[in-house]
Amino acid sequence: MTDPVSRTILLLDIEKYSDRDDVEQAYLRRMLYDITDRALESAGIDERLRLRADRGDSVMELIDANASVTALLRTLLTEVPELLRAVNRTASSSAQIRLRGVVATGYVAVDEHDGWVGSDLNHACRLLDARLLRAALLERPDDFALCVSESVHAGIVRHDHQGIPAHAFHQVTVDSKNGPLRAWLYGPVPHGAQDRSETGGAPAPDCSGESPAPGAAPHRTEPAGPRPEPPASEPGAGQGQGPEPEPAEGRGQAARPAAGVVFDFGGGSPSFGGSLVAGDQHGVSGGQVTGDVHLGRSGGEPA
Repeated sequence: MTDPVSRTILLLDIEKYSDRDDVEQAYLRRMLYDITDRALESAGIDERLRLRADRGDSVMELIDANASVTALLRTLLTEVPELLRAVNRTASSSAQIRLRGVVATGYVAVDEHDGWVGSDLNHACRLLDARLLRAALLERPDDFALCVSESVHAGIVRHDHQGIPAHAFHQVTVDSKNGPLRAWLYGPVPHGAQDRSETGGAPAPDCSGESPAPGAAPHRTEPAGPRPEPPASEPGAGQGQGPEPEPAEGRGQAARPAAGVVFDFGGGSPSFGGSLVAGDQHGVSGGQVTGDVHLGRSGGEPA
């Protein structure tokens, strides 16, 4: 086996390939190879700078580390959708080709059977097979969904090169048998996706449940200390009057009382020098007392 060498990894996969018959599959494979070759040539990556592995419904390219990843990404984002559109305009509904793509970097070795070995390659394959990327392709109108690895985002995407808009990539975490994998999805994250996402590298939204719902007024914390008295010009100012009772929900219906003890004062200026107990009370000397028990002094009574 050769020593691991730094490579750029490009993976492209045909959607719903196994649902087609043999004739349609043969046509789709020709279109896949044609689109891949034209994209790589447009990016300045000729056959001398890459190795190819055929996986039936997908193609894997190991690209020389000296080839421009920036040019490759720009081509994938701008030219591949146009190539797909041109092919699909003249193809029957059963021969439409839609692609998932992954661009990653890492170290890959080639064994004596021309097999490729490397954990970075394994991670790229997990991203290509992720349910999130499959769901993203279902929502893409341009027949192409692309995901890049963390290293590609850090080295290329986040610098916002021409034709590679950094704000259009969204950080996602996908599940795999190798554990959670972080990557960056081009375009909107699929609706209802279970994977957590962050837009444009911004901090993840607060998932604690404390953030207000969209359109809701922000939560305000009342200052400590006694609440100020209302101005004298307001009705009931300075009278110690409680809040107005809520209106009934409909005519002929009594308003439902709030949970717990409710005191409703219709007027006057009640004051309490002792305690006020509401409801049925037990354990009072002499038996059971039903009703409201007033202890001390209430408004209007002599001291």
